[in-house]
Amino acid sequence: MFNIFKQFFNLYFSSNEDREFTRRLRSILGYIPCNLGLYKLAFFHKSNNSQKGYAIQNNERLEYLGDAVLGTIVAEYLFKKYPNSNEGFLTKMRSKIVKRKSLNIIGDKMGLDVLLSEYNKTRLSRSMLGNAVEALVGAIYIEKGYVQTKKYVVKNLLRRYLDIHELEITDDNFKSQLLEWSQKNGKQVSYKVLARYKFEKRDRFKVAVLVDGEKVGTADDFNKKSAEQIASERALSALGIPAPHHG
Repeated sequence: MFNIFKQFFNLYFSSNEDREFTRRLRSILGYIPCNLGLYKLAFFHKSNNSQKGYAIQNNERLEYLGDAVLGTIVAEYLFKKYPNSNEGFLTKMRSKIVKRKSLNIIGDKMGLDVLLSEYNKTRLSRSMLGNAVEALVGAIYIEKGYVQTKKYVVKNLLRRYLDIHELEITDDNFKSQLLEWSQKNGKQVSYKVLARYKFEKRDRFKVAVLVDGEKVGTADDFNKKSAEQIASERALSALGIPAPHHG
């Protein structure tokens, strides 16, 4: 009963800002949330902390929780969807779905950039979209529990915003492709962080990929693994290595 009252209040009697936030969330979630503070926190990035001069809460803890819950839901979904597939295939598919690039795309399609721009005083980066997806899943889990969160993730994230069959035949793990090529051709591949610097109050990494000690690709990103992937993609292009074919 209390939850129904809280939902009614959020939608009709809260402040103008909260009413607008509630309506936007309802269009994203498919239900009226009770704990608005929890969902606001899901969109509050850590880059805001330094602006206040003291530590404040941000979405990192929700992101941590959402990451774990999302990984479990996706693992269960794939286990049931592919009853005859081995552990290696399931692991690779789960990785493709929950990796930052896929979550960034989902966050973009969900329109989370609008909410992020309201609660953050820094320039938005694509990685913030994926972080917000995880934090949102964490918030849903706290308010609704695992069963409802699973229904939401499967129906709204996996089936609506991802093409699972397209992911099956897509290999965009450029680092893995480069390492496979190097092993076949007796080459030595290594990665080196050329610089770590602050950009928009966040750490950013400049990474180089070296083949037999020679630099063949560089990239910058807020995430070191992501920078390595981009650098690997550029190295594959520079070396003229074609993309692998899939049957």
